[in-house]
Amino acid sequence: MGYSMSGKIVLAGATSGTITLQAPDVAGNTVITLPATSGNLTLGSAGGGIESVASRPGSPTAGTVIWNTTSNVLETYTGTGWVTLASQSYTVQVLIVAGGGAGGGGWQGSGGGAGGYVESTANAFPGDTISVVVGAGGTGTGAGPGTNGSDSSFGITTAIGGGRGGGEPSGSGYGATSGGSGGGGNHAGGLTGGAGTAGQGYAGGNGITGSPYGGGGGGGAGGVGGNASGTGGTGGPGSTWYDNVARSGGGGGTVRSGAGGSGGVGGGGNAGGGTGTAGTVNTGGGGGGGAGSSGTGVLGAGGSGIVKLRYSGSQKGTGGTVITFDGYTYHTFTSSGTFTA
Repeated sequence: MGYSMSGKIVLAGATSGTITLQAPDVAGNTVITLPATSGNLTLGSAGGGIESVASRPGSPTAGTVIWNTTSNVLETYTGTGWVTLASQSYTVQVLIVAGGGAGGGGWQGSGGGAGGYVESTANAFPGDTISVVVGAGGTGTGAGPGTNGSDSSFGITTAIGGGRGGGEPSGSGYGATSGGSGGGGNHAGGLTGGAGTAGQGYAGGNGITGSPYGGGGGGGAGGVGGNASGTGGTGGPGSTWYDNVARSGGGGGTVRSGAGGSGGVGGGGNAGGGTGTAGTVNTGGGGGGGAGSSGTGVLGAGGSGIVKLRYSGSQKGTGGTVITFDGYTYHTFTSSGTFTA
């Protein structure tokens, strides 16, 4: 569809470059090429022009079309109000961390797997609303068994909850499970650690049979969980995002003597005699395993997840806790909510 208008074309504001009128296209329309600048362009009403503005005109006439610098949208004034004609997307970098899996308990408990760790990018259009889900850490009572962590998501992109660690309550045993990262294997419930999810985390470490009867560490976003030996396996390491905070570390496992492996860097819970340490809140860390005589060791819960996003420049969207630092705006969700671009 072609348009005709009278008046002038003005490149205004703190911009530079030229406006080029190219040869008509196949439909006979004149093609206008604008320079790539950081300024905003206003398509004025009859007799007006194209100019750069930082806000809407105070007394517009019907038919005025502007490029809104604040919201990055093309708007027209209908005579009673402004209507969006088109919008310009901006790139958002996203971190999604699921809840960590619970550790194991009983005679000896293995470490819980870290919550899945996903880095992604998305195009955000002004006015769009995107659902944000922050997953809970895995839980359990006493010697267990515990549960996997819950998934976290940003729109359609999902991080998988961490797998639980294996354990051995008195007279029984239960095995590790797979997840974002896998839980550690255990003497009684199955020696092999649970598998991680490709691109999100690693497998849990293996348990050992025979004295000292141990459990492996949970897998982390940055590496596999340690195998049990004279002590329980250490948790796999987590990964670090643009904010320089490590997350998604696996939980440590124990042996029957109570000698526990440490949790992985990134919120993984430590293991030991008695009760395993919980994964750190909002890191997706796996819970530590607990060991106790007569199968009474208490498992550590997994840490809850988190969703963070950032984009270049000043604040454009809303949702979560917002800060602007070092040229970027960050939105942090420690519980479920909505990001409005």
